[in-house]
Amino acid sequence: MIEQINNLLPQTQCGQCGFKGCRPYAEAIVAGAADINQCPPGGDEGIVELAQLLGVPPKPLNPTFGVHKPKQVAFIIEADCIGCVKCITACPVDAILGAAKMLHTVITDECTGCELCIAPCPVDCIVMQPIATPLSSTQKYAKAQHAKRRYENRLSRLQKLAEAKLERARLQKAAFAQSKVK
Repeated sequence: MIEQINNLLPQTQCGQCGFKGCRPYAEAIVAGAADINQCPPGGDEGIVELAQLLGVPPKPLNPTFGVHKPKQVAFIIEADCIGCVKCITACPVDAILGAAKMLHTVITDECTGCELCIAPCPVDCIVMQPIATPLSSTQKYAKAQHAKRRYENRLSRLQKLAEAKLERARLQKAAFAQSKVK
């Protein structure tokens, strides 16, 4: 059931629902810790889909969690970007390219519109822009599944980096201990 609910969510990973991503929100719905009307990006359409899946009546979006907005993507104002990489770190789907002290750019087709890159930007060079053409239900679902894979790949990559860092620290500690023995 968790996976079915997760597949209905927009996969923005924005956290507006009060959880750290779409899957934790789906888990909370199943556990009874969250209601079906906490996802602003999903809007009324998403609430209706969740209600149908769960066999409960739909309800209006809870305004405590925000308001539904038209689909939008992040855009970096190049002249103002200082290359701090804070937006890159914040992006849950790796939709921002760049390097330290270099210009950053958003891969528009990969951006979920989560807005998580805006707050950490120290120079306010990120703005949200509406997408030009509305997506059909089929396109929305395909885009959400693609975003979900990108998010899962990012989590996997970050986990591997953390494990490698721990292993390096363990090896350095062992080497230091070995050098003390000699």
